[in-house]
Amino acid sequence: MLALTRKKGESLVINNNIEVTVLEIRGDQVKIGISAPKDVPVYRKEVYLQIQEETKEAMKVDNLAALKDLF
Repeated sequence: MLALTRKKGESLVINNNIEVTVLEIRGDQVKIGISAPKDVPVYRKEVYLQIQEETKEAMKVDNLAALKDLF
């Protein structure tokens, strides 16, 4: 993991096409802005993990249905 220190208004660039900017700092919260191409999905980690879990569950159900159809 790369750890960086940034101040309000400062940014970092990822892969030449994603810019992350510190918008605001209030106590222990930091508001960030993310500029990325429309084809690059950006999720909060807890939402991303939930999507991954739902995808795994859907794959299990789809695989079971496909197996039943074979017999």
